[in-house]
Order: sequence, then C-alpha cells, then structure tokens
Amino acid sequence: MASRSDALWKDQERLSMAPNRRPVMYQRWSHLTFLHWPVPTDLLQGLVPPELEIDTHDGQAYIGLVPFTMSGIRPIALPALPGLSAFHETNVRTYVHRSGREPGVWFFSLEAANRIAVQIARRWFGLPYFHADMRIEIQTDHLGYHSNRIEGRVKSEVEVRRRGEFAPAAPRTLEYFLIERYLLYSQHQGRLKSGVVAHQPYTFCPAVATRVQDDLISAAGIEVLGVPPLVHYSPGVDVRVFGLQTVNPSV
Repeated sequence: MASRSDALWKDQERLSMAPNRRPVMYQRWSHLTFLHWPVPTDLLQGLVPPELEIDTHDGQAYIGLVPFTMSGIRPIALPALPGLSAFHETNVRTYVHRSGREPGVWFFSLEAANRIAVQIARRWFGLPYFHADMRIEIQTDHLGYHSNRIEGRVKSEVEVRRRGEFAPAAPRTLEYFLIERYLLYSQHQGRLKSGVVAHQPYTFCPAVATRVQDDLISAAGIEVLGVPPLVHYSPGVDVRVFGLQTVNPSV
C-alpha cells in the first residue's frame, strides 16, 4: 500500500497550532467516541467536492461516526446564551486533502439536539446539520449515544465500553491520522471554504463497540458492515473556532 506523504504529515502537525488571529467562538467538546470503518477510497471520492481528494493511511480510507456533547458554546466577547450553549452532536465524516496539502475533515452530516444551532451552522458555516432528539448515557466505563433525526427517521444507537490507559496519539500513527484533525471543509455560498479549530491534543483510550445500529452512514450513501474495528474514547477538549476562509482554487 502507498505510504502517506511526508508533506501531508507535516501539514497535519502544522495545523495543530492555532492561527495568529482571533477566534469567532469558544466551545467545550466532551465524552467523544470516535468510531471508524475502512471504506473503499473510490466510493468516498465520488461523494466529496472535486477540489478535494480522499486522505488515506497506508492506502486505506476511513469513514467516521463521532458522537459527543458540547457545552460552553459562546461567540467571542459574549457570554454563553441559555438554550444555545450546550447540546449533543453526532457527525459522519471522512478525511480529505487538496493536492497533497491541507489535510482536513469533510462532513457528510452533523446531528445536533438544538434547532437554532442547526439553523445558525447551516447559514454561517454551510455545514449539513440536522435537528435530532439526542441523549447520552454515561456510566463508569460504558457510554450510550442515542440520536433520532426529527425529519427523515434517521437513527443512530451506539454503545461502547472504554478500556486501557489514556494517552495522546503518537505522531504519524493511525490514531493521529484519524483523531488529530484541525481543519474542516464545507461548501458555502457556492464556494469551497475551510475553517480551523484549535485545541490541545486529545487524550484518549481504546474502546470497544458493544452495539451499533446506525442509519446515518447509510444515509450518506455509504455502507459499512458490523461493528467498527477502530474505536477510541476521549473525555474532551476546550476548543476555539475560527471563521471560514475561501479556499484558493489554484492550490
């Protein structure tokens, strides 16, 4: 299998450093579980904008399902607003780059348990958010994530068990490739745009999925079989969100 280029690894490491400008928003992401399945690259390539290429690790592409909860959400210079500052989310994502540089995330969908936040994210960031009824159940080493899209009857039920010790991802490993992503892409106002999120590296532990009944991935036009072979849990990070910038089509 083809090895990932040195330029992509260096760019991913570079993007982990916050840009020298003011963020537009603060957030806290907590109780994240990263579930990943290997998927044929050609299948994913046909589902992302032509300016982007699917990013692979040792020649393998991945689809991710990431449920978590958000809190402390507030625009810069404003306090957290009641009804908007905390809600659950689940996203379906894959990993992309542009001509061998700028590796980031492409979202196929994002479920959020807040109708107003969905409207804001769609309008301001061009991200495919959907309103859903959601809940998270947290026990000592077990977590349950439940999501039911308000329109469309698209559901996701995930139960996982944490195991092992917490540690950050070692550079240039599969875990680093999947988890340490600081750039997102979106189609907004007819143009491809990118946005940066900044946070400390995740501390995570291995986990195992004990139950996965999910419609979100298939709703994106992708089929996966069985429970995911790669599962990781993180207690969370504090996040700074930076505004979108139009991607230079010549790069």
